[in-house]
Amino acid sequence: MQTGAVGRAAIAPPPAPPRRIVGAFHAAFVQPSDAMPLDAFDRQILDLYQRDTRVPSEQIGARVGLSAAAVQRRLKRLREAGVIQAETAQLDCTRLGLGITAIVQVDLIDESARATRAFRETVGQRGEVQQCYGVAGSVDYVLIVIVPDLAAYEAFCEACLLHDPNVRSFTTQIVLDAHQRGAPLAIPALDR
Repeated sequence: MQTGAVGRAAIAPPPAPPRRIVGAFHAAFVQPSDAMPLDAFDRQILDLYQRDTRVPSEQIGARVGLSAAAVQRRLKRLREAGVIQAETAQLDCTRLGLGITAIVQVDLIDESARATRAFRETVGQRGEVQQCYGVAGSVDYVLIVIVPDLAAYEAFCEACLLHDPNVRSFTTQIVLDAHQRGAPLAIPALDR
């Protein structure tokens, strides 16, 4: 009898490797029920407004067929609902002396909610990090880092990545040509 037990133990499959799942992976996908219902006017207004927030409501209204007051009410509703998150200026990095844009892929050791939150908080406090994406795949995060020069990028890596015990590895691509930066979103068409 014991030989059978030993035999079964010997042929038992090895334990499954730990699964690589980014903590917020499932939450990152917008479900259709999460999207705010937008009519054709909302979509036209957003398309125009995201291209230049300085365009007066009168001009937007004339383009979409609404009064300036109706455009203002819709913009207010879209702000309150979080569809419009901010109205900001797009700055020219080169003219500001920010000549290096780096795309940094980061692989973490511990992918628990606590550890990923700590990583996001660390990089979120750095002005060099313009964008931070939790991603699925062979790495856990993709950062867009903008700095004046390679020495500043090296200082960023030293401060944020090289000595973080939870960073397994990171790779960097330096952008040679920023052909398109901060383009307007392609707003999905209204389902018919």
